Amino acid sequence: MLKIGIIMGSTRPNRHSDQVAKWVYEIASKRAEVEFEIIDLRDYNLPIFDEPLPPSTHKYEHEYTKRWSEKIESLDGYIFVTPEYNHSMPGVLKNALDFIYQEWNNKAAAFVSYGSSGGVRAVEQLRQIMAEFQIADVRTNVTLSIFTDFENFTTFKPNPVQERTLNTMLDQLILWSTALKNIRK
Repeated sequence: MLKIGIIMGSTRPNRHSDQVAKWVYEIASKRAEVEFEIIDLRDYNLPIFDEPLPPSTHKYEHEYTKRWSEKIESLDGYIFVTPEYNHSMPGVLKNALDFIYQEWNNKAAAFVSYGSSGGVRAVEQLRQIMAEFQIADVRTNVTLSIFTDFENFTTFKPNPVQERTLNTMLDQLILWSTALKNIRK
């Protein structure tokens, strides 16, 4: 069975990523052929990258890195739920990506973003990073506007069309994750 992690890309107080990740999880979990899991970066408490050796060596000194490595290695694909901060992804997400390398390789990723412009600029930068990690990112991504998909900018109430987009994205992610799992064997 495929295992796909829904990675919440924000650790801020009053963040929206928990609401969005739960919505993704509820819809995604209707698919019997895949196991989905929400991964909260708060649970890993990664400091600013501090491993003495480059991640490509796969030789980690710190227990928090080993724990993060094990989690990411156990997954076949990823859905990154990310806000857009200052035309980019949150620093905590970039930091978590940079901690490891091989664990990301030959897997698939999809994006659910939110912000005043739907988070599209955060996703643009994430797509560039995915290429370096040898992650195949799918074409369709969900872009949520804080003006139309959140009530009073705080309570997540997605436009109904977003569920259709999410399902298209999930179809693509599952297809690519399946193909790449076979390659990793």
